[in-house]
Amino acid sequence: MRVVKEFIQEDIRISLFSWNNKYILKFELGPMEQTFKVPETDVLDEADLEVFWNGIFFEKVKVRFKEMGESFRAEVGNL
Repeated sequence: MRVVKEFIQEDIRISLFSWNNKYILKFELGPMEQTFKVPETDVLDEADLEVFWNGIFFEKVKVRFKEMGESFRAEVGNL
């Protein structure tokens, strides 16, 4: 697995990997993680992947993390 790019944006760690003819895009926030796979054949240039962290998709990732965090905290509170 090749690390293409790693950085933090709005407290979310974003990692982009290349592996097995796919780009793996991983978003991490605290104990939560969201992973997406994009076939390399769907991408002309690695810079095209920036749409995943510079637009509506990233806004939805943040909303999903909020929902995940609420569910996680509620369940941990029931332990």
